[in-house]
Amino acid sequence: MKKFFILISIIASCLVLFSGVVSAGPLTNEAGNPKQFEAFNQKAGFDTTASVGSIVALAIKAFLGLLGIIFIVLLVLAGYNWMTAYGDEQKVDKAKDTLRAAIIGLVIVVAAYSITYFVFQALNGATGGPGGFTAK
Repeated sequence: MKKFFILISIIASCLVLFSGVVSAGPLTNEAGNPKQFEAFNQKAGFDTTASVGSIVALAIKAFLGLLGIIFIVLLVLAGYNWMTAYGDEQKVDKAKDTLRAAIIGLVIVVAAYSITYFVFQALNGATGGPGGFTAK
């Protein structure tokens, strides 16, 4: 039952996080009136001038956010297992192992983000291009 709730929360988090990754709207309508659709796209928050780099950066940030949510879920699950162990050493050890694995995973995710940020900044400086690792 716990696995089912964890799976549902992960799927819901994915839907929420990745719902804003791809935002595109039509540039003109069938009658060819671009001004009306430009106004609609601006008010709706669609970015019709998004570059590939900004979309990739947004996807990376969304993925890292999802990993952060998974970390929090693992922390809560490990804490719950530890509290409900009632002195059973095997359950306590399992909870401690889950905590260690979650913390190691968080360190790996933070290191991956740092490396990715550094590489994007170095590439940006080397090519002289605008932007960097920031997404709108």
